Amino acid sequence: MKALRTIRRYFRDAVKGVVRNFSLSLASISCITITLVVVATSIIISYNVENFAESIRQDVTIVIFLDSDATEEDRNRIEESIRNTGNVESLIFKSKQESAEDARNENEIFSTIVDGWTDDTNPLLDSFMLKVKDVEKIKENAEDIKELDKVNSVNYGEDIVDQLITVFKVVEKIAIGAVVALIVVTAFLISNTIKLAIFSRRTEIEIMRLVGASNISIKVPFILEGLFLGIIGSIIPIIIMIYGYISLYDFFDGKLFSSSLAQLIEPYPFVYLASLLLLGIGMLVGMFGSWRAVRKYLKV
Repeated sequence: MKALRTIRRYFRDAVKGVVRNFSLSLASISCITITLVVVATSIIISYNVENFAESIRQDVTIVIFLDSDATEEDRNRIEESIRNTGNVESLIFKSKQESAEDARNENEIFSTIVDGWTDDTNPLLDSFMLKVKDVEKIKENAEDIKELDKVNSVNYGEDIVDQLITVFKVVEKIAIGAVVALIVVTAFLISNTIKLAIFSRRTEIEIMRLVGASNISIKVPFILEGLFLGIIGSIIPIIIMIYGYISLYDFFDGKLFSSSLAQLIEPYPFVYLASLLLLGIGMLVGMFGSWRAVRKYLKV
């Protein structure tokens, strides 16, 4: 019961501290709110960029064209060699007749042209459609496949794919770096703000010392104040995260630039998980800022 009363007193003192020093508390809350809004934006960007990159990875297909004189035995040998690379998600053989049929269904102009072809005059080549498990190894796989006998050419749009993946990686790293930097900066700003609150209450602290208050009984209410400030400061960013992202998703109909490769992350459960992350960041940053100020400046 004594422990329960002590904990209750810690929370009561923390709430009183927030209310009594409202102007300083408001400064800390504003600092947390502004930072977490930027953090929320960075989280949305980084997660969606990773989603775009993953969509590209899943959509990348290596087209392997065979020589016109390749036999069925050659096809089987090439297929076995490709599967032996160990980086095969799916491998589909497409004959030149199937390619011609696809071209016929493409539009009326192609249909007219393809109708004039026979099996002997069909200029298309048999091919394999390869999807890889690890897109990072796609260039290495493509180079190895090119060396196989009876392989005419290998194409996967390497220039565009490599550039897009590189750009996405850079953007993702920048977004993650921005989140980390903002959290660190916010922790120090809150620490300085709470230091002012501690300085303004130095007389109260001295009285607590004189009556024999322990270090813990002095420190804990300040740390709990930081916890409360973090929770309050995260409310607006969480609201913006939930309603803002859902509105953004609906506005773009789930994808940017009308491309399946730029598919936005589904709002649920993403917004709830991201909101919990923001709440956790706010609480930890608030507590860390308070703890740092108490440890460094309270000198108890």
